[in-house]
Amino acid sequence: MKCSATPAVRGRPREFDPDEALAAALRVFWSRGYEGASMAELTDAMGITKPSLYACFGNKEALFKKALDLYERDKLAYVGAALEAPTARGVAERLLRGALATHCGTSDPHGCLGVISTVACTNEIDSIREHVAARRASSEAALVERFERASAEGDLPQGVDPKAMASCLTTVLQGLSVKAQGCACSSELQGTVDAFLAIWPSR
Repeated sequence: MKCSATPAVRGRPREFDPDEALAAALRVFWSRGYEGASMAELTDAMGITKPSLYACFGNKEALFKKALDLYERDKLAYVGAALEAPTARGVAERLLRGALATHCGTSDPHGCLGVISTVACTNEIDSIREHVAARRASSEAALVERFERASAEGDLPQGVDPKAMASCLTTVLQGLSVKAQGCACSSELQGTVDAFLAIWPSR
């Protein structure tokens, strides 16, 4: 699909690739968070004007939600594979190592887009905070369901609460993201992952 970019001077509108523009917007949001990303930064990175952004993507909030969709599809693909691991510990390991590879890589901004945006948002952006929180709750519900199955299969020790384990793992994942954004070295975060997996409850 192509969208027309409003030209700076009168003439024929210039077409642009919305997928490329959205990928550029994603990098800005990922680096700056929702609130920190200005419209000037977004349009400059996307190579379009404000009217073109509104015409093709809607307002800033709508653009951010589309960027989140792209982020989850392209950058968090490891999550689905992690939930298919044969053991609960395997699920945790895949999620943690996948998060490290994504949030501490060399080609993309560090940290998790959802965590960065919710931490940086003020109360004036409640709709964004609530939207990101709803996505996170959906992901955590899938993790709870997977750990409940592990408990029923005897993969988790008796007495271990699947919901508490999912919450614990989610908290560690979010903490890794915050530290990655703060430029913590990958070896330090790798040590955190190894330590967490070392204390995983065994049968």
